[in-house]
Amino acid sequence: MTAVLSLCTVLVGVPLGIPAAAEPHTDPTPPVVTADQVMPHLTALQRIADRDGGNRAHGTQGYRDSVAYVKTALDTAGFRTTLHRFTHDGSAGYNLVADWPGGDARHIVFAGAHLDSVETGPGINDNGSGSAALLATALEVAKAGMTPQRHLRFAWWGAEEAGMVGSAAYVRDLPAAERDRIDVYLNMDMAGTKGNRTWLVVEDDPAAAKAFNDYFAARNLPTFGIGIGGSDHVSFGDAGIPVGGFATGLDACYHEACDRVENVDPTTETTSTNAFINTVWQLAGRH
Repeated sequence: MTAVLSLCTVLVGVPLGIPAAAEPHTDPTPPVVTADQVMPHLTALQRIADRDGGNRAHGTQGYRDSVAYVKTALDTAGFRTTLHRFTHDGSAGYNLVADWPGGDARHIVFAGAHLDSVETGPGINDNGSGSAALLATALEVAKAGMTPQRHLRFAWWGAEEAGMVGSAAYVRDLPAAERDRIDVYLNMDMAGTKGNRTWLVVEDDPAAAKAFNDYFAARNLPTFGIGIGGSDHVSFGDAGIPVGGFATGLDACYHEACDRVENVDPTTETTSTNAFINTVWQLAGRH
């Protein structure tokens, strides 16, 4: 893993010279994934934790291997990945940022989730579930060969369990002009809670909130609107960037050793992933 990280270019973002497609378009029908396309990512994160001391926390081999797993999948799919490095509590931390080539770099739809766990467990629902759903969304973008109007950027944050350290470091290091190019930031935190009955939708950016709420309402799934607070999107909201996203709430294994892959409900995880795909598809096609 050390060799993998040393070969990566450590950047805050990517240059603006991203090649735009000749005729930007977004397929009006978003793809639909099954549990078979999402759950294997959670199984992989569980295996990483099992072999690396039982967790994927900041500063550990478990976290570094989690980054390597996601990065390899994105590189293979054609994303332009970079590592944004920061330091917390004496250890190097890494945010993994992935840009899909194309789209107007002056208008960015940015989607993210935190990849780290706490030291007490593998963190498969919190927040392997959001990280896996985000990865599945990105891979569907690549599979579709999407040529969006807005530029698409994805990120997996480190050291968020320590107080949203990674996302705050990323936003802080962005030049003001780069922050202004982000039209909306979308976040997922705990996307597969067992027994979930209500999706907690962040209602800051109107277009994002409507897309998420409409998706769940069409399937008779209840939602509850929440404000900015409590997860990675706070770092963006505090910088004046419109935010959206959702969570499925806490579970009995929150921050415990039992937050394993068995702690994630495949149906809830798949529903969350498809809701996220649907919203990314909608927002990527808008100026």
